Amino acid sequence: MASRLRRFGITAAGVALGAALTTYALKTSDISPHHVQMEEQRVRRKRTLPSRADQVKALQSGEEFDVLIIGGGATGAGCALDAVTRGLKTALVERDDFASGTSSKSTKLIHGGVRYLQKAILGLDIEQYRMVKEALHERASMLRSAPHLTRPLPIMLPVYTWWEIPYFWVGIKAYDFVAGDRNVKSSYYLSREDALELFPMLRGDKLRGAIVYYDGQQDDARMCLAISLTAARHGAAITNHVEVLELLKKKNAAGKNVLCGAKVRDNITKKEWTIKAKCIINATGPFTDSIRQMDNPTVKEICCPSSGVHIVLPGYYSPAQMGLLDPSTSDGRVIFFLPWLNGTIAGTTDAPCDVTPSPAPSEEDIQFILSEIKNYLNKDVDVRRGDVLSAWSGIRPLVSDPNKGDTQSLARNHIVHVSDSNLVTIAGGKWTTYRAMAEHTMDAAIKACDLKPERGCVTDGLLIEGAQGWTPTMYIRLVQDLGLEVEVAKHLAISYGDRAFAVAKMASLTGKRWPIIGKKLHPEFPYIDAEVRYGVREYACSCVDMIARRLRLSFLNVQAASEALPYIADIMAEELKWSKEEREKQIKECEHFLQTQMGQQVNRQLKEKIPINLSKDEVNQYTKRFETIDKDKKGYVSITDIKRAMKSFGDAEVSGEELHEILREIDSNMNGQVELDEYLQMMSAIKSGNISHSRFAAVAEQEEIRKEQERLRKQITVDRSGGGQRK
Repeated sequence: MASRLRRFGITAAGVALGAALTTYALKTSDISPHHVQMEEQRVRRKRTLPSRADQVKALQSGEEFDVLIIGGGATGAGCALDAVTRGLKTALVERDDFASGTSSKSTKLIHGGVRYLQKAILGLDIEQYRMVKEALHERASMLRSAPHLTRPLPIMLPVYTWWEIPYFWVGIKAYDFVAGDRNVKSSYYLSREDALELFPMLRGDKLRGAIVYYDGQQDDARMCLAISLTAARHGAAITNHVEVLELLKKKNAAGKNVLCGAKVRDNITKKEWTIKAKCIINATGPFTDSIRQMDNPTVKEICCPSSGVHIVLPGYYSPAQMGLLDPSTSDGRVIFFLPWLNGTIAGTTDAPCDVTPSPAPSEEDIQFILSEIKNYLNKDVDVRRGDVLSAWSGIRPLVSDPNKGDTQSLARNHIVHVSDSNLVTIAGGKWTTYRAMAEHTMDAAIKACDLKPERGCVTDGLLIEGAQGWTPTMYIRLVQDLGLEVEVAKHLAISYGDRAFAVAKMASLTGKRWPIIGKKLHPEFPYIDAEVRYGVREYACSCVDMIARRLRLSFLNVQAASEALPYIADIMAEELKWSKEEREKQIKECEHFLQTQMGQQVNRQLKEKIPINLSKDEVNQYTKRFETIDKDKKGYVSITDIKRAMKSFGDAEVSGEELHEILREIDSNMNGQVELDEYLQMMSAIKSGNISHSRFAAVAEQEEIRKEQERLRKQITVDRSGGGQRK
């Protein structure tokens, strides 16, 4: 107890000193000097959205751009929007898809960094304080710029020892104080009873109370896409699936070799060409060093990649309007447990990794997250491995600062570096500060390359794609005017903002009394056919682009994404004029993406490692079921057997693609048929909780029930009907 009191005393002293630091910093720091000026210089969209073909033509025109940005993540898109709204002729190329890397694989939070503020106060660190203050300013800017894609989210911090209540309360209040008039909502204390009422899944024993604070939440991939589309509407030539092959240089008036453009390749058509530009910006996140070495092969690497794994669980694991923060896990990392798009996100891990365009989650990381969240949930909530619907790994590009002589320490914030040949590199930072990072980058680029913008930065509070006419009740008009299902209308409104009407008008008639329009891509999700057609107009070029970033289906449920894939491929094939061979190629590549990057392969490998733990009676029961489906006594179950079984209980409309999906989820050796041992392995996995459910298991059970009912009907005698005789 004495040590706890001593620790609390030290903390209180630190907070007191921190208050003095905060007061001083508030008077001396000036994070947002342009706010009033920006409001006066607001700019409007200039044009309708060009097609991808038109954007490629603009890049092939031979005209010289003021700025060529490499990288279509949050920072690159932010740089494009900042540059074009300053009046600079802007180009952006991305070798994969917008937000295909780290920008679609975040925790989905818009936050200032509570832990950084704690370090700033206790360590009297003015640099960390300024970083938090900047992030809190940007948090407010994002919530204002994209109200359809963002929302305030209360996050509960449960407290299990009495002395931590004032400790956390003071710290969170300092977080509110630093945000100032940009605060989302004020934090507050909850008693044990109130905390359990708001978060009933929480472990209640030893709980002393909870602190609730507010941060923002977003749909990260769609936010990045909306920023990119806004830049395009303002006149930027932006193109995905265009890769930089070589940086080009020329001598300037002073005889110095400086960058003047890049040789690029369209990875869709394989065509190569040169883009001329006065300034080149490297905004490639984890791939920062590959572009820097393209500029100068002898340059030292500055990127220190770190893997952050997240998992998605069913929505019932968390309240719809409350997140949870575990501030001190078993190894010191922070774990968030957050509601998102009717699911629950849990993560993240933090471990050194290699830079790769296809990061994959590991079973070890998934198990770590599951074990940590189990510590915070009550014993009635059985967190099963089989409830992991999707899992992904994002690479955080931590960097050492090349502007400083000592490159051993990692930069806490982002860094902007200008090379001898004027390559402007922006690295580090986080999603929340993308706009400020872009502003600082463009300021450096204008100075280094002597660019002539028409105005200063105007992006603070600039409304992005979909925000102009959006209101919280806009979805009601979609229901009333167009005949959409309410759930679908709400989804379109928060995903597309005022563009939801343009999406809905492309929807097919359902042929039902209600809803009138909007055929669902999967019965469990609100995504509809029109979104695929509209997604092509948002520059989606592949099934992966569509299923991961235009729709978020692969991030929410990898199995559902796999089931919806053939229908999505059909619509894209129609829109993009794919041949039958191209459609099959796209499906195969997307299946590989789901297996490797979205956790499907990890789930399958786990199932194969589970020992069979069935009792003798259970083995006999499941063997009988298996033999019921294997009507011809072949020793295995085929597609034909599954189709016959489903047809026997009235499900005659099952497509061939769906039948193959049912088979694939249990066919571990991938030989196109199900053996008895594979079925028993599946049932054992379901029993242990490592697999939540199986459609094949459901088919087998229903077929057994049908056979038993049929047998009983045949046993009904005349005596049981009252003794009368049939005529």
